Amino acid sequence: MNDDKAVYRLMIIEDDIGIAESIKIQAEMWQLQVKIAENFRNVMTEFAEYQPHIVLLDITLPFFNGYHWCSEIRKFSKVPIIFISSASDNMNMIMAMNMGADDFIAKPFDQSFLMAKIQAILRRSYDFSNSISILEHRGALLNMDDNTLIFKGERINLSKNEYRILMILMKNKGRVVSREKLMESLWETDSFVDENTLSVNVNRLRKKLDAAGLENFIVTRFGVGYIIDEVM
Repeated sequence: MNDDKAVYRLMIIEDDIGIAESIKIQAEMWQLQVKIAENFRNVMTEFAEYQPHIVLLDITLPFFNGYHWCSEIRKFSKVPIIFISSASDNMNMIMAMNMGADDFIAKPFDQSFLMAKIQAILRRSYDFSNSISILEHRGALLNMDDNTLIFKGERINLSKNEYRILMILMKNKGRVVSREKLMESLWETDSFVDENTLSVNVNRLRKKLDAAGLENFIVTRFGVGYIIDEVM
């Protein structure tokens, strides 16, 4: 049994609910928090909202296979991924590792063996003070660990000020952020911007978001500030 006080989050991306639930029960006995994926069309939104410390991933899934989701996760996250699959021939195991998986466990497997693997990878992978920080809205994923923005698998390059503005707005999703608060936050990073410079940065950020397919991502509340609406 894991006696560490740190609570790790496990995400199970497995469409066989019987297998997923049995893993969940066992993992919770090992003091893990567990989420079973529900929307196999849009796994990345659930991933970003839950921010797991480790992922169990089947190969055969509805809509997109496990290799697809492994590739999508690896575009912006180094979270440990263990494939669990009955397709355990050498070609699939090699492909999984080449896609960025940390391990491959063949079905059927012993639950105790799986938990031991998970615990070993968590111990090897984490100083718990280093947590995953991802903000998500409309499928756009902002990784606060490396200041990157990913949308539909593509990286959107942001300047330091553009990243900071977007991060503040996404953290306050559904609430208006005043221009004064944005400028104060930028000053904290030694970017001494005035009203005009802020407007220029917001306009450049909007153009990049529009070009990537994220139209009207940032909405102006005239005389008040800016907002990222929760419902679009």
